[in-house]
Parts: sequence; C-alpha cells; structure tokens
Amino acid sequence: MKLNIRTTLAASITAIVLLTTAGCAVTRGQETVGAYVDDSAVTTSVKARFVDNKEVDASAISVETLNGTVMLSGFAKSLNEKATAESIARNVKGVKAVKNAIAIRP
Repeated sequence: MKLNIRTTLAASITAIVLLTTAGCAVTRGQETVGAYVDDSAVTTSVKARFVDNKEVDASAISVETLNGTVMLSGFAKSLNEKATAESIARNVKGVKAVKNAIAIRP
C-alpha cells in the first residue's frame, strides 16, 4: 500500500515538473510541448545508455536534444569512446541526427 502511494506521488511530481518545464520551453518559442517532452525522453535515454556502457564515461559527456537532434559535448579519453558515444546516441529511438562535439582528452 505504501509503495503504491509513493510510486503515485513520485509519478505525479515528475509529471508536474515536466509540464512546468515544458511550458517554459514553449514560451521561449523553441518547440511545442510534445516535442519538448520527446526531447527530454531522448536525452534521458541516451544518458542512461551511457551509464550502462562501460566504454563511455557518462559523467564526462553532456547530452542535449532539440527537435530530435542530439548534441554531444564534453571529453572522451579516446577516439573509440567518442565513436561509441555517438553510436549509442544514434541507436536511441526518436533520434533524428547526432552532432558529436566531443573532444579527445589525452
């Protein structure tokens, strides 16, 4: 019973935060509410896959999404890590394009 209440409360708070934040994006005229929510889901999915992958340092790479285009920035230890991050991002549902601005740090 307590678990159901906590889950419902957490889901409600998350929905309120997403809707409030989405409203801010729309007032800036960047995109629709639906597109903003989709972009947030894509960003979250890419970041989660980075965390699951042992070759990519998720804490060193930033992910931003706008209208389905994912922008990767930050630092990688090797060309392989940079390529793996881009490949992971490309394979996430909803990604239309990937711009890889990750710098290689020795």
